[in-house]
This record gives sequence, C-alpha cells and structure tokens, in this order.
Amino acid sequence: MILEGLLTTLDADGSTHVAAMGAEVAEEFARLVLRPYQTSHTFHNLQRTREGVFHVTDNVEMIAQAVVGHFPLPPRQHPAPVIRGTVLEDACRWYALAADTIDDSTPRATIVCRVVGAGRQRDFCGLNRAKHAVVEAAILATRLGRLPPARIQEDLQRLRPLVDKTGGAAERRAFALLEQYIQGRA
Repeated sequence: MILEGLLTTLDADGSTHVAAMGAEVAEEFARLVLRPYQTSHTFHNLQRTREGVFHVTDNVEMIAQAVVGHFPLPPRQHPAPVIRGTVLEDACRWYALAADTIDDSTPRATIVCRVVGAGRQRDFCGLNRAKHAVVEAAILATRLGRLPPARIQEDLQRLRPLVDKTGGAAERRAFALLEQYIQGRA
C-alpha cells in the first residue's frame, strides 16, 4: 500500500527539509520503500545521509505547504531519538528510517528503508472527504508537466465540492494554496 505523508531529511547545513512523500508500506511497518525523483532535494539528502523520518499526519495544510515549498512558519519539530533527523510535532505517528539500498538506475530512485525507531504523538483525526481531496490536489500539484493541464483542472473542479461541503478552515486554506500554486504554473 502507498501511504501519503511527510518525510523529513537533513540538508548539508543541518536544517530540516520537509517533503510530501508517498511511501510503500506493509502492514507491520518494518520497511518502507521511497521513490523520489533523482532530481529532488529529498533524494540528494537521502543519498548523502541515508536517514530520514516518515510522518503519518492528518494535517493536510502542512502537506500542501510542503508540496508548494512554502511554510509561513517553520513546522514545530524536535530531534529524532535514534537517527540524525527531526520529528514533526504535528504528526500522528513517525518512523525513523535508515536506507538499506538505493537503486538509482531509473529517474525515480527506489530506496528501501528499515524502520529503526517509531513514535506516536497524537490520535489520527479520522477519515474526512475534504482531507482526502486536499491530498489528491497535492498529488496533482506534483504532477504538473507530467499530466495535461486540462486534466489537472478537471480533477481540481471535481475535488473542490468535497472541500466546500466537508472541510474546515484548514482544508479550505490548503486547497486554496494548492489551486493558487497550480494556476501559477499551468
């Protein structure tokens, strides 16, 4: 299964890089497979440090901010206890990762990671159609240049009513941020 979340890695200067990431996970969460593009900041950090922290969160506004690369305020974080990395405080769960293998033979690298630590910080809010719509819009934003612009616009129009009908203020802000980002690059 692919689980959408956030991945933190450390930049060369020790600062935290936050990226939206889908990770392939098995039910026991012992290993995660990441597939970042080799051109990404995340790939370069993982290749250099071989460590990161994957976060399961229901904070879709933070996911949207990671996709567009803009956090009005840096996310609250603290050092990971078992690796050189950081844990986002507004995540439900986190998994500290150590990369066992990095296959960079294709444009999207395959990085197999072992879970070396984990923690639970708060309960998951629950299922909500607006949150899922924001995640889908975030994925569309990462597909600019790979999908036809008309398809992206069509999908956004299909997702907007879900946010309008079932979302709260955070979901509406996140969706608007993604729409603005997509419009500015379409």
